Amino acid sequence: MVDAAVLGHRIRHFRTQSELTLDALGERIGLAGSQLSLIENGRREPKLSHLQAIAEVLGVSTAELLDPEPPSPRSRLELDLQRLQEGASYRRLGLPAVRPSRAMGDDVLGALVGLHRELDRRSREAIATPEQARRDATTLRHEMRERANALPELDELAERQLDAVGYEGGSVTHRAVSEMAARLGFELVYVTDMPHSARSVTDLENGRIYLPPASIPGGHGLRSMALQAIAHRLLQHREPADYREFLQQRLEINYFAAAALMPRSRAVEHLRRAKRERNLAVEDFRDAFGVTHETAAMRFTNLATDLDLQVHFLRVGEDGALSRVYENDGLPVPVDASGHAEGQLVCRRFAARTAFERTSRTTEFYQYTDTPEGTFWCSTQTGSGTDGEFSISFGVRFDDAKWFRGAQTAFREHSTCPDVRCCASPDSALVDRWRQHSWASARMHQHTLAPLPSGTYPGVDDSELYAFLERHAPAL
Repeated sequence: MVDAAVLGHRIRHFRTQSELTLDALGERIGLAGSQLSLIENGRREPKLSHLQAIAEVLGVSTAELLDPEPPSPRSRLELDLQRLQEGASYRRLGLPAVRPSRAMGDDVLGALVGLHRELDRRSREAIATPEQARRDATTLRHEMRERANALPELDELAERQLDAVGYEGGSVTHRAVSEMAARLGFELVYVTDMPHSARSVTDLENGRIYLPPASIPGGHGLRSMALQAIAHRLLQHREPADYREFLQQRLEINYFAAAALMPRSRAVEHLRRAKRERNLAVEDFRDAFGVTHETAAMRFTNLATDLDLQVHFLRVGEDGALSRVYENDGLPVPVDASGHAEGQLVCRRFAARTAFERTSRTTEFYQYTDTPEGTFWCSTQTGSGTDGEFSISFGVRFDDAKWFRGAQTAFREHSTCPDVRCCASPDSALVDRWRQHSWASARMHQHTLAPLPSGTYPGVDDSELYAFLERHAPAL
């Protein structure tokens, strides 16, 4: 349906061209000039009979009046100014609205619109401060904990897409993912000049999903990134209004990709069979569907309630800092004063950190950890990425360890964190020995100064993106 403000501008445009006053036009269609003024100002929608009468008097078709485009560049500026002044960014200032008069030049009107757009942009950018981002991330983590980290509607969506391309089980093939994209009208294209800030780029006009060539050889990288791009389309995502919405979209596309690579019905069947045999293992779950260890462990958290289990998941860097976390089993996760967990240091006694000390890292490491909240069993796998080494831990409370391979491990640690005497404070003898005789130059975390996602496409360098599309779109 046409916007009332645009319709009003189109009526005024054609009325002015016909050199008719409001009263003159109103008299010919049986409507008071004051009522017609309300219609032209977008404050009232005309009846269909009045609209047809207006079109007849002005010598245009009804379709021309209902065209959703502003009738002129000047009209577009006036409409933009009106909408921007109605937005929250301007209303918060408590200033009166500026109504453009005929005497106001197009250059002045354009400058006002430009200032309003910049005010709106800065307002949106300010939303994504580090403090707000932490609050949003914490809120989302708590919400997902309440839902047992499960989004059944996305599980069902993924299974429908797989059924449509004839998936029958096992690892989802690259061809199946390509066919899923094709059903939406998209082709997967691999390019060497992907913008450094983008994982993939979707050309909505020409029906292409661009992916980096590094994804091509084996693994699940290409499939995962393509599925995330497909999820944006299936879920009809639009430009996020704030950082909270940006995080929600990221969560949804990641969940969909995992649900497509490890569909719920077959994944739960695999896990239930392993539980009956008391042989649950993330590495078996990973290998059965051809995904990464991290994807398998995180996907396990989505499906744990189907096995009547409460679990935890940690991704920890070699410096001990958390980068991803989920728990509903009571594991004492380190948090800051606002309840934010990401970036906090995990206890040195946790398997997520002791696993780095092992000589052999080819298999999972199993450990029990006594904590103030009880005893927990963990299975941990270490790996290396572009940002250094990391560990992936998946675990349960002591009573549920019996369902897992590795439950007989003899490795056991004792943690009293958040008590600083557990692992955060150095031995007093070492302090006395070295305090006045050493100097360490601290390594800074680069993400401390990195800006949060902003711009037209959050997190993506817009200038790089548009240049990339210009290079590739003409080839079609």
